[in-house]
Amino acid sequence: MARISASVYTSHVPAIGAAIDLGKTHEPYWQPLFKGYEPSKQWMKDNKPDVIFLVYNDHATAFSLDLIPTFAIGTAAEFNPADEGWGPRPVPKVIGHPELASHIAQSVIQDDFDLTIVNRMDVDHGLTVPLSLMCGQPDAWPCPVIPFAVNVVQYPVPSGRRCFNLGRAIRKAVESFDQDLNVQIWGTGGMSHQLQGARAGLINREWDNAWLDKMIDDPEAAAATPHIDYVREAGSEGIELVMWLIARGAMADVPAFGAPEGAPVGPKPRLAHRFYHVPASNTAVGHAILENQG
Repeated sequence: MARISASVYTSHVPAIGAAIDLGKTHEPYWQPLFKGYEPSKQWMKDNKPDVIFLVYNDHATAFSLDLIPTFAIGTAAEFNPADEGWGPRPVPKVIGHPELASHIAQSVIQDDFDLTIVNRMDVDHGLTVPLSLMCGQPDAWPCPVIPFAVNVVQYPVPSGRRCFNLGRAIRKAVESFDQDLNVQIWGTGGMSHQLQGARAGLINREWDNAWLDKMIDDPEAAAATPHIDYVREAGSEGIELVMWLIARGAMADVPAFGAPEGAPVGPKPRLAHRFYHVPASNTAVGHAILENQG
């Protein structure tokens, strides 16, 4: 069967992609940030998965305010980098995994989570920046990627609890797939930032790191974080952190969706790397890698 071996959490700031594309990674402003991802790039080489299930939010490229699904899974064979106003990023085309994506959609929808199935879409910096941070600038991404877009732009947005439970259902779906695949699940976006209004530029280091502690060590408590806490403490765009809870809910120390109460779970995941840096284009950058044990 397929299995989830690890989860990766990272911010997906668009300016990070521009810094990579324009060769600015060694400039004094950017160097500390990219240095923090050097261990992650080596980890990625040492732990290459067969498939990445990548949770991100679209930034009005594949979807507009005319139609925004709460959860959308990309089931196509390939996805082109989106033109976000300055031309597409000079990064490889994203190759999908239609078989696993369709299987996950079938399983998760039967578990009463409504997904929008997307057979054609372009993918923006929300998906390509995390790949660049973890994989560098290859001629091709190291494995197929299943894009999973979450609406954290147009209210109402999904709760942390719903995202966490959705992650549990995704793990159940992956483990019922009949191919032997090593799958990583990535949760992206965040951390604290606000792009507009009187609090534009808000960054809350203390809250960010306390929430990251909680997500790693007590994910149930992190999932119970009220929506208003994200907005008040982490800014209007801090709500993107609910996407990290999808990845965390899919880890082995959390009961799979539908498991009976008291069902055994795996040990706590191993923290392979953790990093936090501010600022990156008025945004706090958070990052962690968790490995399932056993």
